[in-house]
Amino acid sequence: MIFVIKYDILYFSERGVIRMSKTEVIGRTEEWQELDRCMERRQAQLITVYGRRRVGKTFLVNEYFDKQFDFKLTGEYKAPTENQLENFVLELNRQAKTEYAVPESWRAAFSLFRGYLSSLPEEEKHIVFFDEMPWLDTPRSGFLSAFEYFWNDFGCACDNLVFVVCGSSTSWMAENIEHNKGGLFNRLTSKIVLPPFTLRETEQYLQAIGIEWARYDITQLYMITGGIPYYLSFLNPSLSLSENIDRLFFRKGAELRDEFDHLYRTLFKNSEQYIRIVEELSRKKGGMGKAQLAAKAGLPLNGDFTKKLTNLVDAGFVRASVFYNQKKRDIQYQLSDYYTQFYFRFIKNHYGQDEHFWTNTVDLPSRRVWAGLTFEQLCRDHSAQIRQKLGISGVLSEESVWFSRSSKDDSSRGAQIDLVIDRRDYTTTLCEMKYSVNIFEIDKEYDMILRNKLEAFRRETGTKKSLQLAMITTFGVKKNKYSNIVSKQIVLDDLFTAG
Repeated sequence: MIFVIKYDILYFSERGVIRMSKTEVIGRTEEWQELDRCMERRQAQLITVYGRRRVGKTFLVNEYFDKQFDFKLTGEYKAPTENQLENFVLELNRQAKTEYAVPESWRAAFSLFRGYLSSLPEEEKHIVFFDEMPWLDTPRSGFLSAFEYFWNDFGCACDNLVFVVCGSSTSWMAENIEHNKGGLFNRLTSKIVLPPFTLRETEQYLQAIGIEWARYDITQLYMITGGIPYYLSFLNPSLSLSENIDRLFFRKGAELRDEFDHLYRTLFKNSEQYIRIVEELSRKKGGMGKAQLAAKAGLPLNGDFTKKLTNLVDAGFVRASVFYNQKKRDIQYQLSDYYTQFYFRFIKNHYGQDEHFWTNTVDLPSRRVWAGLTFEQLCRDHSAQIRQKLGISGVLSEESVWFSRSSKDDSSRGAQIDLVIDRRDYTTTLCEMKYSVNIFEIDKEYDMILRNKLEAFRRETGTKKSLQLAMITTFGVKKNKYSNIVSKQIVLDDLFTAG
């Protein structure tokens, strides 16, 4: 669930379509506005909606159009072409009030579809929604070529047609729609990428369903669910955070017990190879280069491996980070999906052993390590909020990571900076992140570590820019004789802003 209905109003669009209600939304403002712009254009629209599985793509489209579609078809997972065509004609017969037989091919199906669309009033906008389109493109079905011909020969010339395409398989969407070299080349009119909720949006969602938690607890929840609305929808307002996590992930029959296998199996062919890649990345805080990752995963370093990495990046499971002042081919791959990291750290080896695992392991050292590493990722995902707090939202900047030369091949040792903000105002901000239950105190030993990082960065990069150390902590840095090394402070509350 993405939207929370606060009020309903009736309003009439001047764009040729009537929307029966409008809802106040949590997040998705930019995506909503982009759909508004698409509706205002006086030409055929082919719109793709991307996003990680469970992020709420279908809900966004349904809510925006108030489920008032002239035609809607949802692909059926691993169903044969015959079943997909039957689903198509059942919807066509319902909408057109006809009794067509099941077509023998997708080319025949789109011929019927063309006739149906031609019969609709020309003065109105007509909305078509194909959800989970990648599942319609079964092997040897001819779906894609038939769709290409339909759009290239007919759809793109219908100025009143708005065709929305949605799919969780971002690799299929990118390759076959966005970067299509055939009949759909340069035909896409809008690409909407739906991100997970931010911390602020997660807090708003929780409040809307009756949950009032401290931001420290919301942050822990975020480090497990990653702001995915589907996961948040299972929360029970009458339970604590720990009780909810036990109920969702660790008790026998937990609601999300099969989520991991289902998630990767429905997104990727040869899902076991994708799982090997993300599992290796889950073991390495700083991530790995392509060659090292292929060797660790036991996969050949070839074009197929590169494509798998690209697919994981496009799907939002892996982050491709560039090194400071390095060529873009020198990329470090890091696991960026919170749920996947949580699964490998805790669920995989503990599910079913203790139904109260999360409650009973509050002081487990591995939990503190996980929280510290995941907080660094959370900060990187909220870099817009960090830049706002630093007062540089309007300053052109580039983000990167940096390891000392002595630690580049093993990021567990040596100087490492997980977020470098290189600014055009002749300043480079080095961000140090620390997750703590209390105000963080810099002691003599940690002061030396920070100074060594600054010195190593200046020496090895040769930068002449001013260096600024920003500490990002949960509750701030305690003022003492070592705290002056910190130029800027950012606390948890700052990450809950709109950005």
